[in-house]
Amino acid sequence: MLDQILLNFQGFTVGNVLLALLDIVIVWYLFYQILMLIRGTKAMQILFGLLIFVALYMLSKPELLDLGTVNWVLEKFIGSFIIIIVIIFQEDIRRGLSEFGKTGSLSTSTNDDDRLATSTIEEIVKAASLLSERRIGALIAIEMDAALDQYMVEGIRIDATITKELLVSLFIPYKANPTHDGAVIIRNQRIHSAGCFLPLSSNDKIDKALGTRHRAAIGLSESTDAVIVVVSEETGAISVAHCETLNRRLTTEALRDYLHKMFVQTRAKDDDAGGSALMRKYRLWKKR
Repeated sequence: MLDQILLNFQGFTVGNVLLALLDIVIVWYLFYQILMLIRGTKAMQILFGLLIFVALYMLSKPELLDLGTVNWVLEKFIGSFIIIIVIIFQEDIRRGLSEFGKTGSLSTSTNDDDRLATSTIEEIVKAASLLSERRIGALIAIEMDAALDQYMVEGIRIDATITKELLVSLFIPYKANPTHDGAVIIRNQRIHSAGCFLPLSSNDKIDKALGTRHRAAIGLSESTDAVIVVVSEETGAISVAHCETLNRRLTTEALRDYLHKMFVQTRAKDDDAGGSALMRKYRLWKKR
Protein backbone atom coordinates (compact mmCIF):
# COMPACT_ATOMS: atom_id res chain seq x y z
CA MET A 1 0.00 0.00 0.00
CA LEU A 2 2.86 2.35 0.84
CA ASP A 3 4.41 1.58 -2.53
CA GLN A 4 1.15 2.51 -4.25
CA ILE A 5 0.98 5.84 -2.39
CA LEU A 6 4.60 6.63 -3.32
CA LEU A 7 3.87 5.66 -6.91
CA ASN A 8 0.95 8.08 -7.03
CA PHE A 9 3.13 10.89 -5.72
CA GLN A 10 5.76 10.26 -8.39
CA GLY A 11 3.39 11.65 -11.01
CA PHE A 12 3.22 15.04 -9.23
CA THR A 13 5.26 17.93 -10.57
CA VAL A 14 6.22 21.15 -8.78
CA GLY A 15 3.42 22.88 -10.70
CA ASN A 16 0.86 20.33 -9.47
CA VAL A 17 1.96 20.85 -5.87
CA LEU A 18 1.79 24.64 -6.18
CA LEU A 19 -1.69 24.48 -7.72
CA ALA A 20 -2.86 22.13 -4.96
CA LEU A 21 -1.51 24.52 -2.30
CA LEU A 22 -3.15 27.48 -4.02
CA ASP A 23 -6.43 25.58 -4.12
CA ILE A 24 -6.24 24.84 -0.38
CA VAL A 25 -5.30 28.44 0.49
CA ILE A 26 -8.21 29.89 -1.51
CA VAL A 27 -10.75 27.55 0.12
CA TRP A 28 -9.30 28.24 3.58
CA TYR A 29 -9.42 32.01 2.96
CA LEU A 30 -13.07 31.87 1.83
CA PHE A 31 -14.10 29.83 4.87
CA TYR A 32 -12.19 32.20 7.15
CA GLN A 33 -13.85 35.27 5.62
CA ILE A 34 -17.29 33.69 5.93
CA LEU A 35 -16.71 32.85 9.60
CA MET A 36 -15.48 36.40 10.25
CA LEU A 37 -18.55 37.77 8.50
CA ILE A 38 -21.06 35.88 10.65
CA ARG A 39 -19.15 35.64 13.94
CA GLY A 40 -21.12 36.88 16.91
CA THR A 41 -24.38 36.80 14.91
CA LYS A 42 -27.32 34.45 14.96
CA ALA A 43 -26.14 33.12 11.60
CA MET A 44 -23.30 31.34 13.41
CA GLN A 45 -25.80 29.25 15.37
CA ILE A 46 -27.73 28.46 12.20
CA LEU A 47 -24.50 27.37 10.52
CA PHE A 48 -23.76 24.97 13.38
CA GLY A 49 -27.29 23.57 13.00
CA LEU A 50 -26.79 22.98 9.28
CA LEU A 51 -23.46 21.27 9.95
CA ILE A 52 -25.23 18.91 12.37
CA PHE A 53 -27.66 17.96 9.58
CA VAL A 54 -24.72 17.28 7.24
CA ALA A 55 -23.00 15.13 9.88
CA LEU A 56 -26.22 13.20 10.50
CA TYR A 57 -26.59 12.62 6.75
CA MET A 58 -23.07 11.17 6.57
CA LEU A 59 -23.76 8.88 9.55
CA SER A 60 -27.07 7.66 8.09
CA LYS A 61 -25.40 6.23 4.97
CA PRO A 62 -25.51 2.42 4.42
CA GLU A 63 -21.76 2.17 5.05
CA LEU A 64 -22.24 3.42 8.63
CA LEU A 65 -25.57 3.33 10.54
CA ASP A 66 -27.72 2.46 7.49
CA LEU A 67 -30.71 4.63 8.47
CA GLY A 68 -32.63 4.44 5.19
CA THR A 69 -35.50 6.83 5.93
CA VAL A 70 -33.32 9.41 7.62
CA ASN A 71 -30.81 9.25 4.78
CA TRP A 72 -33.56 9.70 2.16
CA VAL A 73 -35.04 12.75 3.93
CA LEU A 74 -31.66 14.39 4.51
CA GLU A 75 -30.59 13.62 0.93
CA LYS A 76 -33.52 15.72 -0.33
CA PHE A 77 -32.59 18.43 2.16
CA ILE A 78 -28.92 18.43 1.09
CA GLY A 79 -30.00 18.55 -2.54
CA SER A 80 -31.53 22.00 -1.94
CA PHE A 81 -28.65 23.10 0.27
CA ILE A 82 -27.57 26.06 -1.88
CA ILE A 83 -31.10 27.47 -2.05
CA ILE A 84 -31.52 27.03 1.71
CA ILE A 85 -28.20 28.79 2.39
CA VAL A 86 -29.17 31.73 0.15
CA ILE A 87 -32.59 32.12 1.83
CA ILE A 88 -31.31 31.87 5.40
CA PHE A 89 -28.17 33.97 4.96
CA GLN A 90 -29.46 36.47 2.39
CA GLU A 91 -28.84 39.46 4.65
CA ASP A 92 -25.30 38.33 5.51
CA ILE A 93 -24.55 37.52 1.86
CA ARG A 94 -25.76 40.96 0.80
CA ARG A 95 -23.66 42.62 3.49
CA GLY A 96 -20.60 40.54 2.63
CA LEU A 97 -20.80 41.23 -1.10
CA SER A 98 -21.27 44.93 -0.42
CA GLU A 99 -18.18 44.95 1.79
CA PHE A 100 -16.24 42.91 -0.78
CA GLY A 101 -17.05 45.51 -3.43
CA LYS A 102 -15.62 48.24 -1.19
CA THR A 103 -12.62 46.57 0.44
CA GLY A 104 -11.98 43.31 -1.42
CA SER A 105 -12.78 41.38 1.76
CA LEU A 106 -16.01 39.59 2.70
CA SER A 107 -15.82 40.41 6.40
CA THR A 108 -16.55 43.84 7.77
CA SER A 109 -14.20 45.63 10.13
CA THR A 110 -14.10 44.06 13.58
CA ASN A 111 -12.93 45.00 17.00
CA ASP A 112 -9.24 45.06 17.80
CA ASP A 113 -10.28 44.76 21.44
CA ASP A 114 -13.91 44.76 22.59
CA ARG A 115 -12.90 44.98 26.24
CA LEU A 116 -14.11 48.17 27.94
CA ALA A 117 -11.84 49.80 30.48
CA THR A 118 -13.27 50.37 33.95
CA SER A 119 -13.06 54.13 33.41
CA THR A 120 -15.05 53.82 30.15
CA ILE A 121 -17.71 51.71 31.87
CA GLU A 122 -17.95 54.36 34.56
CA GLU A 123 -18.62 57.07 31.94
CA ILE A 124 -21.43 54.98 30.42
CA VAL A 125 -22.94 54.28 33.84
CA LYS A 126 -22.81 57.96 34.86
CA ALA A 127 -24.41 59.00 31.57
CA ALA A 128 -27.18 56.40 31.94
CA SER A 129 -27.80 57.51 35.53
CA LEU A 130 -28.08 61.18 34.54
CA LEU A 131 -30.33 60.38 31.58
CA SER A 132 -32.49 58.26 33.88
CA GLU A 133 -32.83 61.09 36.43
CA ARG A 134 -33.90 63.52 33.72
CA ARG A 135 -36.06 60.91 31.96
CA ILE A 136 -34.29 61.33 28.65
CA GLY A 137 -34.62 58.31 26.38
CA ALA A 138 -31.35 56.71 25.28
CA LEU A 139 -30.08 53.70 23.34
CA ILE A 140 -26.38 52.74 23.57
CA ALA A 141 -25.13 49.68 21.66
CA ILE A 142 -21.68 48.32 22.57
CA GLU A 143 -20.19 46.27 19.74
CA MET A 144 -18.59 42.92 20.55
CA ASP A 145 -17.67 40.20 18.02
CA ALA A 146 -20.41 40.94 15.48
CA ALA A 147 -19.67 44.04 13.39
CA LEU A 148 -22.46 46.64 13.44
CA ASP A 149 -21.42 48.43 10.24
CA GLN A 150 -24.78 47.94 8.53
CA TYR A 151 -26.50 49.91 11.31
CA MET A 152 -23.98 52.75 11.11
CA VAL A 153 -24.73 53.56 7.48
CA GLU A 154 -27.67 55.85 8.28
CA GLY A 155 -26.00 57.26 11.40
CA ILE A 156 -23.67 60.21 11.92
CA ARG A 157 -19.96 59.45 12.35
CA ILE A 158 -18.68 60.78 15.68
CA ASP A 159 -15.39 58.95 16.41
CA ALA A 160 -14.87 60.48 19.83
CA THR A 161 -13.73 59.47 23.30
CA ILE A 162 -16.54 58.18 25.52
CA THR A 163 -17.52 60.77 28.12
CA LYS A 164 -20.63 61.26 30.21
CA GLU A 165 -21.14 64.76 28.86
CA LEU A 166 -20.97 63.72 25.21
CA LEU A 167 -23.28 60.74 25.66
CA VAL A 168 -25.89 62.87 27.41
CA SER A 169 -25.69 65.62 24.79
CA LEU A 170 -26.28 63.14 21.98
CA PHE A 171 -29.69 62.22 23.44
CA ILE A 172 -31.00 65.66 24.41
CA PRO A 173 -34.52 65.76 22.91
CA TYR A 174 -34.32 68.91 20.80
CA LYS A 175 -35.48 69.23 17.19
CA ALA A 176 -32.10 70.69 16.18
CA ASN A 177 -30.33 67.59 17.58
CA PRO A 178 -30.32 64.97 14.79
CA THR A 179 -28.99 62.16 17.02
CA HIS A 180 -31.47 62.12 19.90
CA ASP A 181 -33.89 59.61 18.34
CA GLY A 182 -31.31 57.09 17.19
CA ALA A 183 -28.80 54.81 18.87
CA VAL A 184 -25.19 55.47 19.78
CA ILE A 185 -22.83 52.68 18.73
CA ILE A 186 -19.60 52.15 20.65
CA ARG A 187 -16.67 50.40 18.98
CA ASN A 188 -13.14 49.91 20.31
CA GLN A 189 -13.84 52.04 23.40
CA ARG A 190 -14.92 55.04 21.29
CA ILE A 191 -18.25 56.50 20.24
CA HIS A 192 -18.21 55.49 16.60
CA SER A 193 -21.62 56.70 15.38
CA ALA A 194 -24.83 58.29 16.65
CA GLY A 195 -28.35 58.61 15.32
CA CYS A 196 -28.24 54.97 14.14
CA PHE A 197 -31.41 52.96 13.49
CA LEU A 198 -31.58 49.44 14.90
CA PRO A 199 -33.86 46.58 13.77
CA LEU A 200 -37.07 46.18 15.76
CA SER A 201 -37.82 42.77 17.26
CA SER A 202 -40.69 40.87 15.67
CA ASN A 203 -41.19 38.70 18.77
CA ASP A 204 -44.90 38.84 19.61
CA LYS A 205 -44.23 37.70 23.19
CA ILE A 206 -42.55 40.97 24.16
CA ASP A 207 -44.33 43.01 26.82
CA LYS A 208 -46.76 45.35 25.05
CA ALA A 209 -45.75 48.13 27.44
CA LEU A 210 -42.27 48.28 25.92
CA GLY A 211 -41.63 51.09 23.47
CA THR A 212 -39.63 51.39 20.28
CA ARG A 213 -36.25 51.80 22.02
CA HIS A 214 -36.65 48.58 23.98
CA ARG A 215 -37.87 46.69 20.91
CA ALA A 216 -34.88 47.96 18.94
CA ALA A 217 -32.53 46.86 21.71
CA ILE A 218 -34.06 43.38 21.79
CA GLY A 219 -34.03 43.25 17.99
CA LEU A 220 -30.30 43.94 17.82
CA SER A 221 -29.61 41.41 20.59
CA GLU A 222 -31.50 38.76 18.58
CA SER A 223 -29.19 39.07 15.58
CA THR A 224 -25.84 40.04 17.17
CA ASP A 225 -23.91 39.64 20.42
CA ALA A 226 -23.90 43.39 21.16
CA VAL A 227 -24.70 44.70 24.64
CA ILE A 228 -27.38 47.41 24.48
CA VAL A 229 -28.13 49.86 27.30
CA VAL A 230 -31.62 51.41 27.20
CA VAL A 231 -33.02 54.32 29.20
CA SER A 232 -36.80 54.71 29.12
CA GLU A 233 -38.11 58.16 28.28
CA GLU A 234 -41.39 57.55 30.12
CA THR A 235 -40.15 56.02 33.38
CA GLY A 236 -36.41 56.68 33.38
CA ALA A 237 -35.83 52.96 34.00
CA ILE A 238 -32.46 51.52 32.88
CA SER A 239 -32.39 48.18 31.04
CA VAL A 240 -29.77 46.07 29.27
CA ALA A 241 -30.42 43.77 26.30
CA HIS A 242 -28.05 40.92 25.44
CA CYS A 243 -28.45 37.49 23.87
CA GLU A 244 -32.19 38.03 23.24
CA THR A 245 -32.77 38.83 26.92
CA LEU A 246 -33.84 42.20 28.35
CA ASN A 247 -32.79 42.86 31.95
CA ARG A 248 -35.17 45.58 33.11
CA ARG A 249 -35.21 48.23 35.83
CA LEU A 250 -31.57 48.05 36.80
CA THR A 251 -30.13 50.34 39.43
CA THR A 252 -26.99 52.32 38.67
CA GLU A 253 -24.96 49.86 40.72
CA ALA A 254 -26.55 46.87 38.97
CA LEU A 255 -25.72 48.38 35.57
CA ARG A 256 -22.11 48.95 36.66
CA ASP A 257 -21.82 45.35 37.90
CA TYR A 258 -23.38 43.98 34.71
CA LEU A 259 -21.03 45.85 32.37
CA HIS A 260 -18.04 45.08 34.56
CA LYS A 261 -18.92 41.39 34.48
CA MET A 262 -19.40 41.41 30.70
CA PHE A 263 -16.32 43.38 29.69
CA VAL A 264 -13.81 43.05 32.51
CA GLN A 265 -14.33 39.87 34.54
CA THR A 266 -15.32 37.65 31.59
CA ARG A 267 -12.35 38.75 29.47
CA ALA A 268 -9.98 38.37 32.43
CA LYS A 269 -11.16 34.77 32.95
CA ASP A 270 -10.82 34.06 29.23
CA ASP A 271 -7.29 35.50 29.15
CA ASP A 272 -6.29 33.36 32.12
CA ALA A 273 -7.72 30.28 30.39
CA GLY A 274 -5.96 31.14 27.12
CA GLY A 275 -7.60 31.66 23.70
CA SER A 276 -9.81 34.45 24.99
CA ALA A 277 -11.83 34.95 21.79
CA LEU A 278 -12.67 31.24 21.47
CA MET A 279 -13.59 30.91 25.14
CA ARG A 280 -15.82 33.99 25.02
CA LYS A 281 -17.60 32.79 21.88
CA TYR A 282 -18.23 29.38 23.45
CA ARG A 283 -19.63 30.99 26.60
CA LEU A 284 -21.93 33.28 24.60
CA TRP A 285 -23.07 30.39 22.40
CA LYS A 286 -23.90 28.33 25.50
CA LYS A 287 -25.82 31.23 27.02
CA ARG A 288 -27.99 31.52 23.90
